[in-house]
Amino acid sequence: MEWQQLEYFRVVAKTEHFTQAAEQLAISQPALSRSITHLEETLGVSLFDRVGRSVKLNAFGKLFLQRVDRALQEIQDGVNELQQLKDPYTGTVSLAFVMTFGLSFLPDLIREFNQAYPQVVLQLLQNTATIINKQVLDGEVDLSIVGMTDHMQHLAWRKLLEEELFVYVPADHRLAGRESIRLAELANDPFISFKQGYGMRTLTEQFCREAGFAPNVIFEGEDVATVSVLVSSGIGVTLIPSFTGIASRKIKKLRVTEPSCRREIVLAWRKDRSLSPSAELFRGFIFNQFG
Repeated sequence: MEWQQLEYFRVVAKTEHFTQAAEQLAISQPALSRSITHLEETLGVSLFDRVGRSVKLNAFGKLFLQRVDRALQEIQDGVNELQQLKDPYTGTVSLAFVMTFGLSFLPDLIREFNQAYPQVVLQLLQNTATIINKQVLDGEVDLSIVGMTDHMQHLAWRKLLEEELFVYVPADHRLAGRESIRLAELANDPFISFKQGYGMRTLTEQFCREAGFAPNVIFEGEDVATVSVLVSSGIGVTLIPSFTGIASRKIKKLRVTEPSCRREIVLAWRKDRSLSPSAELFRGFIFNQFG
């Protein structure tokens, strides 16, 4: 059974006339008749009742036509999707990123790309770094923007920028009047941090360990907004990227002089997977934005 046979059958079924169908398909009527006969022999049933020069779909034919219509539509949809993939300016790109990047450079980056390439569809997904790395490896997403970790050996990546992390404390905190602190000065403070599996939680524990203590995490959040609101309410302190949104009368930002609290932000993709033209276009756009 061939794809062309199915197309011939569908046209005959719609016209219920071999001569009209042959003209529409631009083939000879004998060739069309032979194709339908061969299809019926392959299926082991007659699909049409012959009535003079015309034909009528029988019960077998009506049932088979429903399936053929769906199958041929799926094939056409697949052809259309491949054509889109060939054209980098009309395809789809999936990008996964960690929550904390949604408040910094990512909104501007996406807006500028949409302005430059309005027909490219961006599918955006937020998650933890651990889950995102798995999504890239499993082929569920094309690209990811994450903090650099030690668990990226199966990914290709390129550094985009280095971001400083700051301590945020309640406005009435004993250190709120300072411009900078050593992280060790917070050894006895309760910490508001992120859940295990989040890159910021890993970094917080790493930098605190370098400062000589383990943070006493009393609340685990999933986004910067929640963490910062809890800090402003006086519950604890946190270590996060710079952000705006809460008045300085409620929360204070302090630079950390020791240890150096910074993170590398990278664009990552699977080593052994070819990107679609649209994903290549988006990756190149990102590289150009960050030099």
